[in-house]
Amino acid sequence: MIIRQTIAAVLITAALAGCATQTEQQQRATTGALIGGGVGALAGQALGGNTESTVVGAAGGALLGAVIGQSTTPQRRGEQLCRYQDRRGRIYTAPCDDRYYNNDY
Repeated sequence: MIIRQTIAAVLITAALAGCATQTEQQQRATTGALIGGGVGALAGQALGGNTESTVVGAAGGALLGAVIGQSTTPQRRGEQLCRYQDRRGRIYTAPCDDRYYNNDY
C-alpha cells in the first residue's frame, strides 16, 4: 500500500512541477493523461483483474485523456489565424479581424 501511495505522490508532484512552464494546451493534455490513466487503470483492473490489463487500461486511458485534453483547449479570439491575399497575389496568415467573427467577409 505504501508503494502505491509513493508512486501516486511522485506522479502528482511531477505533473504539478511541469505545469509552471507549459502552455494551457500542454497543461490540459497532461491533466487529461493523468486522469485518463487513472480511470483506465481502474477499468483495466476491474475488467481483467490482472497486472497486464491494468497497464493496458492505464496506457489507453492516458493516451485518450491526453488527446481529449489537448483538443478541447478553447482558442482565444486573438489566436485564430486567417489566410489573406495581398495585392500582388501572395498568400499570408495573420490574426483574424472583426470581419471574420461577424461573418462579414
